[in-house]
Amino acid sequence: MRLLFGIVAVFLSVLGGFAAMGGRMGVLWQPVEIVIIVGAGIGGYVIANSMAVLRATMRTIGAVARGRHTSKDEYLDLISLLYALLRQAKSKGVSNIESDIDKPEDSPIFAQYPSVFRQPRCVTFLCDYMRLIALGQDNPHDLEALMNEEIETIGRELNQVPKALQNLADALPALGIVAAVLGVINAMSAISEPPEVLGHMIGGALTGTFLGVLLSYGLVGPIAAAARHRRESELTLFICVRAGLGAYLRGSPPQVCAEFARKVLFADTQPSLAEVEVATTLSSQAKAREASQTA
Repeated sequence: MRLLFGIVAVFLSVLGGFAAMGGRMGVLWQPVEIVIIVGAGIGGYVIANSMAVLRATMRTIGAVARGRHTSKDEYLDLISLLYALLRQAKSKGVSNIESDIDKPEDSPIFAQYPSVFRQPRCVTFLCDYMRLIALGQDNPHDLEALMNEEIETIGRELNQVPKALQNLADALPALGIVAAVLGVINAMSAISEPPEVLGHMIGGALTGTFLGVLLSYGLVGPIAAAARHRRESELTLFICVRAGLGAYLRGSPPQVCAEFARKVLFADTQPSLAEVEVATTLSSQAKAREASQTA
């Protein structure tokens, strides 16, 4: 809805302003110019990017259209899950949660926080490093260095679509000039026509430049920026896990690890200390009830 509102606002403002200054809207309807600009842009995009990026582009645009970002509740669930796993590992040993990290989809601990499965790669990231800890890799510097390397790789991968869309946005004004030049060439070939006909043809040619700039700065560029912000919120999930596990490896208690994980979040999605305490307390109580029922 937000994307639709923005697009409508951009085009209404530009076209409404043109109409208000006395412009004739029919002059702007140049389907051939649109075909040249949009077709060349799509063709260049296909040439420049792999099939994986092309598929991811469709998913990303769909996600941007839905306006969905990682919410505070999802971050809170991730922190609570991290706390529950580390609390179990601290009290009973990491080997006690091997079944949970081997098959998180069947884990009663993970089942308490179903929203984490919306980010399966983050779940895999968490389980992989918990598994390394269980295997005896407890050097915080080595493990954090490895996590940093993987997060950097994930960041480059997540940025592929926003970067590709921004490249397209940068190319559209030039493609608009191409369309305008072709229109001027066509107009010059009809130089013997009456002035009103020639003027209409030149005006239509200049529409190409207008369309290229409008599509770049009014549509594709903002979509690229929205995609980049969404990808940054996804990457923060991995940074959150890294902060919590790093604190655990340095010997901090689970509650402090949860606080480390909380502190790396952006202010608009960062749960308060009280919210984390309530969530982790509920997690502890649920675990205690489960243990008593088992006994």
